[in-house]
Amino acid sequence: MSRSAHPAGPRHADVLPEGHYSAPPADLNDLDAKVWARTVARNADGVVTVGGVDVKTLAEEHGTPAYILDEADFRDRARAWRGAFGDDADVFYAGKAFLSRAVVRWLAEEGLNLDVCSGGELATALSAGMPADRIAFHGNNKSHQEIERAVRAGVGRIVLDSFQEIVRVAHIAQSLNKRQKVQIRITVGVEAHTHEFIATAHEDQKFGIPLAGGQAAEAVRRVLQLDGLELVGIHSHIGSQIFDMSGFEVAAHRVVGLLKDIRDEHGVELPEIDLGGGLGIAYTSDDDPREPHEIAKALTEIVDRECHAAKLRTPRISVEPGRAIVGPTAFTLYEVGTVKPLDGLRTYVSVDGGMSDNIRTALYDAEYSVALVSRASDAEPMLARVVGKHCESGDIVVKDAFLPGDLAPGDLIAVPATGAYCRSMASNYNHVLRPPVIAVRDGASRVIVRRETEEDLLRLDVG
Repeated sequence: MSRSAHPAGPRHADVLPEGHYSAPPADLNDLDAKVWARTVARNADGVVTVGGVDVKTLAEEHGTPAYILDEADFRDRARAWRGAFGDDADVFYAGKAFLSRAVVRWLAEEGLNLDVCSGGELATALSAGMPADRIAFHGNNKSHQEIERAVRAGVGRIVLDSFQEIVRVAHIAQSLNKRQKVQIRITVGVEAHTHEFIATAHEDQKFGIPLAGGQAAEAVRRVLQLDGLELVGIHSHIGSQIFDMSGFEVAAHRVVGLLKDIRDEHGVELPEIDLGGGLGIAYTSDDDPREPHEIAKALTEIVDRECHAAKLRTPRISVEPGRAIVGPTAFTLYEVGTVKPLDGLRTYVSVDGGMSDNIRTALYDAEYSVALVSRASDAEPMLARVVGKHCESGDIVVKDAFLPGDLAPGDLIAVPATGAYCRSMASNYNHVLRPPVIAVRDGASRVIVRRETEEDLLRLDVG
C-alpha cells in the first residue's frame, strides 16, 4: 500500500471531535525540546537521531519496540541535580523510576546516592557496586529477609514506615549486633496537585505514619528508646509529577514543627530532613517543569526560613529525584502496524507494543507526545490515537495527538519522556516480551537491559 492509499481520519481543527488535545502544530516535523532527550534531532534526511545514531539504525540493530536512553543526557541531569544542591545536601536517585546495573554505575560515578524500595532493587544496587552507605531503603511492607539483608549490607538509611516496622528493624539490628540509622516517614496531610494514585502525603493512604493525632510523635518516642536504632531524621514525600512548590512549603512547615517538638520533648535536634521527590517533567508541550537549581533554591530557602522561625539549626536536606532525572532521557521506539481511520472521530494507529511496555496511560490517565521519526512529512495532520497490540480496549499509549496524514505501516514513531516507570512497570501481559533498554552515546549504542526472549518467558513455566 502506498503511503497515501488509505483513507485519512479527521484533519482540520474545526471538525475534530471533542477531546483533550491541543491544536495541531504548524510543523509536525518539529521536535519540542522540552519533551525529548537533549541530543535528539532530525538529520538532513528528516530521520530522528539520538546520541549521533539514527532511529532506523537502532531499529535494525535492536528491533522494536525498544526504550532508547540518551546516556549523556542522563549523566547531565544527574550532575545538574547534584550541583544544584551542593555538598551540604544529599541527592538520592529514586530507583523505582528505572534501575539497572548500568544506571547504578552512572549514578555512583556522578556522585549521587540511591534509594531502593524492594529486595530486588537492593540486589541490583549492591551487585553494581553502589556503596551500601549511600543507599536508603524505603517501602511500606519490607520483609524480614529484606531488612536483614539491608542491615547486614550496611545501608545508610532505612526509612521506617509503620509502628510494626520500628520493632522489626530494631530486633533485626540488635540480633546482628548493629545500630541501624533510620528515618521516620510521616504523612503531613498535604494534598499534592496530582493524580489520586500518586498523591502520597494525605492521611488516607498506605505510606508513612500520620502527623495528625500525635502518631508521628509517638513513633519518635519509640525509636529513641530502642538501642538498635539511631534516629537521624524525618522523611516526607507528598506525591509525584508536581509542578507547584506550595505543597513542599506546607510540608516543610509541618516537618520542621515536628523537629521543634522533638527538641522540646527529648532535647534532640535531628540532623536530617528528607523532602522526597515527585518533581514533574514535561510529557507534553503544555508541561512547564522547573530546573534543578530553581528547585534547590526554593527548597533550601523554605527549610532555612522554617528552621529560623523555630530556632532550630538547619538540618541536612535530602531530595529524591527519579523521574526528573531519567524520565526525559528516554523515548520508546515503535513500528506502526496498522492505521485505522474512523470517519468523523480519529485514526487509530496500532504499534508493536502497548500497555505491557507503558501502563501509565491506562493506570494514571497519563498524557504523552508522539512523533513520526523515520522520515519527515509535509502531509496534513490527522488526529490520532496510538494504541497497542493487546486484547484490551484500554490499551492506549497516547490518547490524542496529531500525526502526519500519510502515516503508514512500517513507519517508526516514538513516544518521548518514557524513561521513568515504563520499563519499571512493564509486564508480560498477553505473554508479550518486554523490550530492551538501549543506551546511546557518542555515535554508538549498547544494550543495558536485553530484550526478553520466548526462552525467558517459558523458563518460569515449570509445567
